Amino acid sequence: MEDIVSPIRAVIFDMGGVLLRTEDLTSRTSLARKYGLSRKELENIVFQSPESLQAEMGEFSGEQHWLNMAKRLKFLPEEVDEFQHAFWDGDRTDIQLENFIRGLRPRFKTGMLSNAWHGTREKVARQYTFLTAFDVVIFSADVHLRKPDPRIFHLMIARLGVKAHEAVFVDDFQENIDGAQAVGLKTVLFKSREETIQLFKEMGIEA
Repeated sequence: MEDIVSPIRAVIFDMGGVLLRTEDLTSRTSLARKYGLSRKELENIVFQSPESLQAEMGEFSGEQHWLNMAKRLKFLPEEVDEFQHAFWDGDRTDIQLENFIRGLRPRFKTGMLSNAWHGTREKVARQYTFLTAFDVVIFSADVHLRKPDPRIFHLMIARLGVKAHEAVFVDDFQENIDGAQAVGLKTVLFKSREETIQLFKEMGIEA
């Protein structure tokens, strides 16, 4: 007879805003000012514009996404690398959270689910170490689905080999949390590493 409360068997994390966060806003703020924008306005163009959403669906390459940004913001294609460097310069991995995730294995299966354009996997693998903390990594462009589409959550739990109610999903956007809950996953809305780890402990999720 199965337990009334199913045990947690897997944890799934978002990347941007959770494991990889913009801790130093100086460079991005200066970049926005260069184009007569606030930092939030610039971030909305890069992450929420129609072109960005198409790139996250894998409709064109990551390189094309940045060329689209050049066209929209009116800078030269040869300045794309400089623009990207300034935009991402303040990003930092939460090493303590990465180590916490590593410590969950092999007791728990681990997954990372991120809305991101083509080329992100390779770029992240070159610059950071956290991809190896996960059993399954899904970037939206690679599967032509993006959160909060229920199909991408179903794909993740299928690849992890668990049922929805056996997994916890962590994300910093409420709409993605809502999408995961609609599929049946348990969820944590990310606000800080400390709060997330405490909530995990209350669920019995510890290394």
